[in-house]
Amino acid sequence: MEPLITIDDIGRKYVIGAEVIHALKSVSLTINKGEFVALMGPSGSGKSTLMNILGCLDTPTKGKYVLNNIDVSHMTDNDLAEVRNKEIGFVFQTFNLLPRNSALDNVALPLVYSGVNKENREKRAKAALENVGLGHRIDHKPNELSGGQRQRVAVARALINNPSIILADEPTGNLDTKTSVEIMGLLEDIHAKGNTIILVTHEEDIALHAHRIVRMRDGLIEKDYANENIAKVEREVV
Repeated sequence: MEPLITIDDIGRKYVIGAEVIHALKSVSLTINKGEFVALMGPSGSGKSTLMNILGCLDTPTKGKYVLNNIDVSHMTDNDLAEVRNKEIGFVFQTFNLLPRNSALDNVALPLVYSGVNKENREKRAKAALENVGLGHRIDHKPNELSGGQRQRVAVARALINNPSIILADEPTGNLDTKTSVEIMGLLEDIHAKGNTIILVTHEEDIALHAHRIVRMRDGLIEKDYANENIAKVEREVV
């Protein structure tokens, strides 16, 4: 199987005054196309730093990161921005929607940066919203939508460019239990269609939706294992 992500001996240190903080010490990881991986760990474990590097929001101090056959380890900010827009769909805890824009315009936004014309943008954005069950709310602004609907808009926006990876950072952090289950169900459907998902969470029950769990501690990978419960859950559903 072709690896989609290969990181080798990645480290990230920050210098704050006289102090050097090693957020990541040495992390090596391979993620294949079509995997659903949960990245877990307590505060300060390095999971957010690793997510920022995986999402091309930050570059490592050492080591190598190859994403979809592109070495992104030492790219300039402009090159990284281009890779991000093409290869990665983000879903954040705080939804990150533009408050004055309709659901349709929020979803179409990445296509503006890709230079897609207005007619095609609207057509694709409408299809993406229908795909997440919000075809009837395309003209609504974020404040006219529930938390769960806002996250669905964010998921539709993440999918709009057909990215290689969906990076979901605490996607249920601001949602109640019932809505969290719905959003995780939506992510499972997206994964079943062949998408690769990396989910960052500190909640055990949310991580259990993933097929593989990577646990971090003190800037290192502590454990990396297949989620045995998935088979059980899928058998029960069937």
